Amino acid sequence: MNTALTIAGSDSSGGAGIQADIKTMTANGVYAMSAITALTAQNTMGVADIMEVTPDFLEKQIDCIFTDIYPDAVKTGMVSSAALIEVIADKLKTYSAKNIVVDPVMVATSGARLISEEAVDIMKEKLLPIATLITPNIPEAEVLAKMEITTQENMEMAAARICEAYGCAVLLKGGHQLNDANDLLYCSGEEPVWFHGKRINNPNTHGTGCTLSSAIASNLAKGYDLKTAVKNAKDYISGALAAMLDLGKGSGPMNHAFAIMNNR
Repeated sequence: MNTALTIAGSDSSGGAGIQADIKTMTANGVYAMSAITALTAQNTMGVADIMEVTPDFLEKQIDCIFTDIYPDAVKTGMVSSAALIEVIADKLKTYSAKNIVVDPVMVATSGARLISEEAVDIMKEKLLPIATLITPNIPEAEVLAKMEITTQENMEMAAARICEAYGCAVLLKGGHQLNDANDLLYCSGEEPVWFHGKRINNPNTHGTGCTLSSAIASNLAKGYDLKTAVKNAKDYISGALAAMLDLGKGSGPMNHAFAIMNNR
């Protein structure tokens, strides 16, 4: 069985973070493992508190995984401190990790900064250059490309800049802010590929970024090429949204198990 590792924070409400990642990986047919960067107390209405793990403890988690069940793919999610990002980058290099998908959670779609400038600098210096693929949203891409993005042409220019700067493929997510869920895959030396999505009228979108990056990692773990992995992941997230799960008082989670038979 193919395996995948998520390195991210825990979401106590189950809609995002490692819980979403593990559900997604399982639904996509791979064995899921996790290294937890932080515990959160949160629900569909917001985050009440965060408790980070120590760099030493994160290092031990990653060591235990790679020395026993070597992952076929790795996904990283929100990591709020420079010290933890440094541990992740160093360990992934040490173990020659493959199929690394980085969800560079730096800026919320509202534009609010989520991690410190120091952490962003370490991410750019150490983590992005070893990634197979990064999956920024529009505000994150604006930070990485150092430009404003208001059109599809801007998206192509920004993706090219990011790819050239860090040497990794880029899936620039156009949802929420620019167009109807159309995402751009940019790989060095290849023509840009647009994945056209359709708006699904579902306000419950908690964890979409975590889910997409985990689904891509799962497909890479199974041996699919990058374009196919992205297409399969987009199809999966569309199905999870279209299932119209409605839980909680705020922006609720998707139904990650929509395609699992005999679940009633």
